[in-house]
Amino acid sequence: MTSFMRSYVKYVDAINYRLGRCIMYGIFVMVGILLWSSISKTFFLPSLWTLEMAQFAMVAYYILGGPYSMQMQANVRMDLLYGGWTPKKKMWMDSFTIVFLLFYLGVMLYGGVESTMYSLEYGERSPTAWRPYLWPIKIAMCVGIALMILQCISELMKDILHLRGEEV
Repeated sequence: MTSFMRSYVKYVDAINYRLGRCIMYGIFVMVGILLWSSISKTFFLPSLWTLEMAQFAMVAYYILGGPYSMQMQANVRMDLLYGGWTPKKKMWMDSFTIVFLLFYLGVMLYGGVESTMYSLEYGERSPTAWRPYLWPIKIAMCVGIALMILQCISELMKDILHLRGEEV
């Protein structure tokens, strides 16, 4: 079981690390879209697609970068109590809260898959003037949530291995 846990952690962490490093550059995509929006509104006719496309890029950036953020422990925590705890107590609390996070993400993934299937089946489009299809961003959201679930399980396995006194 321990070898399976180590392999799982190794592969999930590698996937989320590489994807996170690539998604990091999505900020430049958003800046480019918003820069074009400003230029087109100032000098030309305003583009209809820029605001919604920037929102889609932001959602993809946020959702697909979440597992990387969790892996790097860059998420926000309330250190009022947590900061003074021993590493073992922190691991226990992290393990406890990950269970609730997994439930929350499971509900989100269930709803996301249902919404994506609807979007694909009926060709759902945005109600704006540009009217883009919504299924690409919904698929990105489902992939990001699934990767976050995998990363949560990886973090839980890391905590279990540390509590056993084993190296990851």
